[in-house]
Amino acid sequence: MRSYLLTASILITQSFFSQAENHFKNLTMLTHGGDNAEAYFSFDGKFASFQSNNAAWGLKCDQIFNLDLKKAAADSTYKPPMISSGKGRTTCSFFLKDGKHILYASTYKAGDECPPTPVIKGKYLWAVYKSFDIYVSDLKGKITKQLTNSEGYDAEATVSPKGDKIVFTSDRSGDLELWTMDSDGKNQKQITNGLGYDGGAFFSPDGKRLVFRASRPTEEADVKEYKELLAQGLVAPTTMEIYTCNVDGSDLKQVTHLGKANWAPFYHPNGKKIIFSSNHHSKKGYDFQLFMVNEDGSGLEQITNQSMFNAFPMFSPDGKKLIFSSNRNNGGTRDTNLFIAEWVD
Repeated sequence: MRSYLLTASILITQSFFSQAENHFKNLTMLTHGGDNAEAYFSFDGKFASFQSNNAAWGLKCDQIFNLDLKKAAADSTYKPPMISSGKGRTTCSFFLKDGKHILYASTYKAGDECPPTPVIKGKYLWAVYKSFDIYVSDLKGKITKQLTNSEGYDAEATVSPKGDKIVFTSDRSGDLELWTMDSDGKNQKQITNGLGYDGGAFFSPDGKRLVFRASRPTEEADVKEYKELLAQGLVAPTTMEIYTCNVDGSDLKQVTHLGKANWAPFYHPNGKKIIFSSNHHSKKGYDFQLFMVNEDGSGLEQITNQSMFNAFPMFSPDGKKLIFSSNRNNGGTRDTNLFIAEWVD
């Protein structure tokens, strides 16, 4: 009965959303409970790695899963296999080019338990766990390689279209900067240097540029707060803009000047536009919709208008589909689920 009701609601949802959100066709719900986020396609477009804390799966904090997109679209009871060990906290997974391995960041070497979630009254904060390192796992969950082992935060890794390069965020130099390395972990190089949080980077379709989110505090009070929070392993992600640069860090450009939080960017398949999540339009703060903008910052267009949270968009390798996270259709709960739609330009 549960499967039938969910299927019925999905069909109703598809009909409504296709009219209200014109870039989406055949919108389909892929997960059904918990917080599911950062779903990124495999290179063949058949699978997506993602993180979830679904309590119904016995999880206490985020772990990494391998989602068979065809099975998830057809069966609301489908439970994808877990790739991570179930120990510690994990984040930011991404398929390697061979389709047989997934990289992700984990704290498991620091302990089996989930590290605590930071709570500071009056502040929305992200934890920058010093115990995060980047690992590679096969599809059965066996870790085959550790790519980083420096002291401090190493996470948010994604892979280039050719599969030869990885970009990630690290605070090993004293600030949260972008770094690159070869797919085997060699030749680790820092490529950004501006004070502030640089993260969530992705390669352009031709692999020549990067798009990422960044905070750039300039006022004395803001700089002081940023440094004090970072010293505690924390960041306040409430003021971020979208930037691009070449893979070596040159030709750094600020794309958005919208204010508030602009994040989770990803290149459109044509390499000339960027889709991202933003609350710049919201008076309440917590209303994140997907927007698209030209690489030069012009032509801002709102893509979603349903629910109060839409983020982590990624186009499929063939450019025909978009996967993202949203709290729509969650039955009044706080659940954030994965959705996939055919993309209509």
